[in-house]
Amino acid sequence: MSEPMIVARDLTFGWDNSAQPLFAGLSASFPRGFTGVIGANGVGKTTLLKLLVGGLAPSSGTVQGAQGVVWCEQRTDQAPTEFQEFLADWDAQAFELRGRLGIEPEFLDRWQTLSHGERKRSQIACALWQDPQVLAIDEPTNHIDAKARALLIDALECYRGVGLIVSHDRDLLDTLCTQCIWLEPPNTLVVPGGYTKARAQRDLNRQGALRERDNALRERKRLERETHKRREQAARSHHDRSKSGIAIKDHDARFKKNLARISGKDGQAGRLLRQLNGRAERSQARVDAVTVNKEHDVGIWLPGSRSWRTTLLHVEAGVIALGNGRTLKLPQLVLKPEDRVAVTGLNGLGKSTLIHHLISQANVPVEHLTVLPQEVDAARARALLDETRGLPRGQLGQVMNVVSRLGSRPERLLRSHQPSPGELRKLLLALGMARAPNLIVMDEPTNHLDLPSIEALEQALADCPCALLLVSHDQRFLDALVDVTWHIERAGNGDSELSVG
Repeated sequence: MSEPMIVARDLTFGWDNSAQPLFAGLSASFPRGFTGVIGANGVGKTTLLKLLVGGLAPSSGTVQGAQGVVWCEQRTDQAPTEFQEFLADWDAQAFELRGRLGIEPEFLDRWQTLSHGERKRSQIACALWQDPQVLAIDEPTNHIDAKARALLIDALECYRGVGLIVSHDRDLLDTLCTQCIWLEPPNTLVVPGGYTKARAQRDLNRQGALRERDNALRERKRLERETHKRREQAARSHHDRSKSGIAIKDHDARFKKNLARISGKDGQAGRLLRQLNGRAERSQARVDAVTVNKEHDVGIWLPGSRSWRTTLLHVEAGVIALGNGRTLKLPQLVLKPEDRVAVTGLNGLGKSTLIHHLISQANVPVEHLTVLPQEVDAARARALLDETRGLPRGQLGQVMNVVSRLGSRPERLLRSHQPSPGELRKLLLALGMARAPNLIVMDEPTNHLDLPSIEALEQALADCPCALLLVSHDQRFLDALVDVTWHIERAGNGDSELSVG
C-alpha cells in the first residue's frame, strides 16, 4: 500500500476581484506527518488548505491525493456534524480521546455556552476520532489554555496520516511538523522541519537574494557609467570621421578622414558601445530576476487617554450566573484609570462571561471604550468590512494605516469578500483606536494574529496611557503588560471563584 501524500503541481489561484493571484505555479508535496503553513495574516494560508483538500478549485494546475479529508476550520460557531455520534461511541479510541481532551457528554447540548477553547478541543477530538487520511487544521491552539494545549499536542502527535496545519504557535509547529511551507506571495518556500528551521532558512534565502540583487545593481550602475563614457567617445569619434565642415578643396584633411575610416580605429568606440548596451541589458535582466519581497514597517501607537474619573469600574462582591446552574463567585473588584489587569484561568470557568459583566458595569462613556471580542461571526465580519469601506476618505486612510502598521496589506483587505480572523482583529483594533479610549478590553487579543503583529500590539499597549483589561492564555504577552491578575479557579460543584492577586 502506497504512502498517503498530497501533490500540488503548478497550482495557480486568485480571487475574481484581485489583480494578482495568491499563488502562481506552486508545486509541492505534502507527505505523511504534519506540514505547517506559515505566513502573515491575509496571504492565503486558509485558502491554500482549502485548495489542497478540495474545498476550492484552482484557477489552473492540479492537486492529487486529497481523499478521506476532515477539515477543522478556525471558527467553531457550530458543533461538528459527527459530534453526537462521537459522544455516543464507547469504543476504546473514542473513550480515550474524550478523556484526554476533557470532552463532557453535555457539550453538544450546551455548545453555544461552551468556551471557545472547549469548542476547539471538541472539534479536534471529533476529527481525530474519524481517523482521516488527510487532516487539515486551522489554528488549533486558539483559545486553548496551557493545560489543554499540552493535551492537544499529545493527541495530535499520535496522528499518522497527512496533516496540514495553519498556526502562529511556534512551539506547536516545532513539535509537530516534519516540514513547513512559508507563504510570501508570489513566492513560497518549502523547508524540512518546524518553524524555527523554516524561519532560519527563509532569513538565509532573503539575505542571499538581497546580496544577489545588490551585486546586480552595482554591476548595472558600473555598466551605466561605462556606457555613458563610451557614448561620449563614440560621439567624438563620429565627429572625427565626419567630412562635414571640411572644404572640398582641402584634400589633405579629407584624406586623413578616409584613412581613419579604413583603419577602423575611430569606429571601435561605436562597436564597444553596442557591446556595452548588450551587457547592460543582461545586467538589468539579472536585477529583474531577483525577487525580494518588501518588508513593510510594523508598529503602531495607540492614542488612548487617561480618564478624569477616579474609578472606571466598581463591582461589589457577589455571584454571576454561568449557565446550567453554575456560578462565578466574585470578590469586590475595582479598576482605576491607570490599572492594567489580566484575567486568567482554565477554559470554561467563566472568563468571557466575566468580561461581558464587567463591560456592562464600567463607568466609561461608550465613545471612549474599545472592546476586542474573542470571536466575531462571519456575517458580522462581512458587515464590519462593508462599514469600513463606507467610511469618509480621511477616516478610512487612518484606519487602513493602522492595519498596514500591523502587517496586513490594506488593499488586499478591502478587496476581500471575507476577512481572515487575523485581519478582522486588526480592523477592529484600528476602528477602536479612533475612540482615543479610556479603557481597552481585549478577550484573547493574540489569537489569529501573526507574530510581528503580536509584537507590534504588545509595544503599542505598553505605551498606551489608558486602563487595560486583558483575557489571555499568552503568559509572555501578559507579563509584558499587566500589574494585577484576576484569576478564576474551580470551586467545586461546577462553580468557579475569582481571586485578586
